[in-house]
Amino acid sequence: MTVGELSRRTGVPVKTLREYTDLGLIYSLGRSPAGYRLFDADALWCVRFIGELRGLGLTIAEIVHLATTATAATAATAATAAGAAGAAGDGSGEPVGSHLAELLRRSRRRLEQRIAAQQRTLRRIEEFEAAHRADLDEQDLCWAGDPRCIPRP
Repeated sequence: MTVGELSRRTGVPVKTLREYTDLGLIYSLGRSPAGYRLFDADALWCVRFIGELRGLGLTIAEIVHLATTATAATAATAATAAGAAGAAGDGSGEPVGSHLAELLRRSRRRLEQRIAAQQRTLRRIEEFEAAHRADLDEQDLCWAGDPRCIPRP
């Protein structure tokens, strides 16, 4: 399928799909005679999975690192199956599932921090409303010290 068709089927803009390709998150099969990038069903699955991970709060950098870890783990498994000596991978020795679990914990912490910040903002709004209840009920609001409210002679 072309990049345009992949975009239509996933709802992801063509520009974003190009970025995913440049980052190595999806792979094109080459180009059509007209010069369009071509993709297979694997790319469709990958784009949807990237969307799922983004929806869980992972950053593109985290997804790229996860993909690199997964690719290294696959290479290590293939090398082991082929009887190759030595360890392949990203050097962490960390299974992909464990790595994803850690990324999800980080995402949860970021979200909890944003929620806490929003809750602090809500408390400040409530405090402001309570402190200025009478002023907020006025039709012609004029804050003390506001130079626009000083009557001119």
